[in-house]
Amino acid sequence: MRLAFMGTPEFALPSLKSLIEAGGHRVLSVVTQPDKPKGRGRRLMMPPVKELALAKGIPVVQPQRLRGNAELAGMLRDLALDTVIVVAYGKMIPEEMLAIPAHGFINVHASLLPAFRGAAPINRAILAGCATTGVSIMQIDSGMDSGPVFLQSEVPILEDEDAAGLSTRLSALGAEKLLETLDLLERGRIEAKPQEHDKATYAPMLKKEEGEIDWNSDPRSIHNMVRGLLPWPCAYTSFESKVLKILKSTYCFKEHAIEFGTMSRTGRELTIACRQGFLLPQVLQVEGKKAVDARAFSNGLHASRVMLGNAARP
Repeated sequence: MRLAFMGTPEFALPSLKSLIEAGGHRVLSVVTQPDKPKGRGRRLMMPPVKELALAKGIPVVQPQRLRGNAELAGMLRDLALDTVIVVAYGKMIPEEMLAIPAHGFINVHASLLPAFRGAAPINRAILAGCATTGVSIMQIDSGMDSGPVFLQSEVPILEDEDAAGLSTRLSALGAEKLLETLDLLERGRIEAKPQEHDKATYAPMLKKEEGEIDWNSDPRSIHNMVRGLLPWPCAYTSFESKVLKILKSTYCFKEHAIEFGTMSRTGRELTIACRQGFLLPQVLQVEGKKAVDARAFSNGLHASRVMLGNAARP
């Protein structure tokens, strides 16, 4: 099939690699977001998808906008495409472009639609404490992840799996199911089925303030924050007037009368009291310093108990 590919972050790489390496498909162009400044030096960095495309000799375009972009629309028409594959591109596709390819635009979405439509389905599934999630290969329409679905595949969310690890698994699964969909589509053996729109839930983009830990919450909910908010914005609290990120944790439910937000050094372990139990941080990072394990962090404490931000009495 004659294809164009639209994507930006690492999540999109397995799908692009699979399309390049699979027999019978030609990726004629890659559309990705503009280069952005990153790091302390604010140096312009290419999106991962652009790096791979250039390494494979595929032309790359980086439009500032899609809506009303006659040049991009003209390019897509001139390529006589069978379909455009979209994987984590980062912007809505304008309705006027959707009819250009013979089979429209096909998207790899990291949830079991209609659950978790939107920008952050992996994070939101973990934050919600879901036991399973998956990928959906869907036809893009004018709505937000509301188009009919070709294929879905479900996977369990592991108890201690964070969003970064789950993203890696789902990106590989999405690439596999994408190739399966294109094969069936090319042979005329698959049709997209409409979603049950009345069952839709949403996964809006993450905000930095969502990472602030409320120690009045129960330990499982806080543990889900730690898992679900990696690699950004991370679950954080205040410690000695600095931001303290908790990057990995376990937890336990246990009745206690300790002030919520109290971090205690108990042998080689750290515990943080919260409602109905304790969070057990395993990897922590103080603002301006490197991440360390709980043992190294506890060695630097001047007292056996310290108060963290947003504390309250039980």
